[in-house]
Amino acid sequence: MRIAHFGHSCILVELNGAKILFDPGTFSHGFEGITGLDAIAVTHQHPDHIDPNRIGALIEANPQAQLLADPQTAASREEPWQGVHAGNVLKVGNVQITGGGGRHAVIHPEIPVVDNTVFQLGTPEDPAQFVHPGDSLWVPPVDVGVLAIPAAAPWMRISEAVDYLRAVNPRTAFPIHFGIIAPEAQGIYFGRLNEMAPAGTDFKVIEAEDHTEF
Repeated sequence: MRIAHFGHSCILVELNGAKILFDPGTFSHGFEGITGLDAIAVTHQHPDHIDPNRIGALIEANPQAQLLADPQTAASREEPWQGVHAGNVLKVGNVQITGGGGRHAVIHPEIPVVDNTVFQLGTPEDPAQFVHPGDSLWVPPVDVGVLAIPAAAPWMRISEAVDYLRAVNPRTAFPIHFGIIAPEAQGIYFGRLNEMAPAGTDFKVIEAEDHTEF
């Protein structure tokens, strides 16, 4: 598995011959010229996860890509997006994708909660080789290989991020959703997650516009 990070929650996963780009949002950069994608997946409708000013050009550059999103985002777009509900199982090439979660974490009781699909990538035998939770702390009911874990958000305390990491207990985790943190402060969040991760979890940081092999 090869994962490239384009800042915030935007990552490119290459697995079993398929290339899937997640959450190309407003805080992310470097994904604009990517071609050859097999799928574009969006966890939810917030602009830091789908940039309305750049998503059209990305789709035009990848006409063969399947467009996968939470149900609300899929219904709101003019392009032929497929709504992925919790429990849905579909295929992109040789990759099985399983939908999970369903709802965005609560930001405030007065703010409506939107759809949020957790994307689990793998095979029928190992369905969560990779997990992108979007803005959700939903815990998959199966063993997780690589978890993209939100490091900081208006809807989350660092203690919740640590508890989520421990609940999922992945083999490997790397931080996403830190576009809202000043660069000089990122180490505070990364340090807590690294120091307080489960004993069996390897915590890595993928710098923006860099990649790592898993």
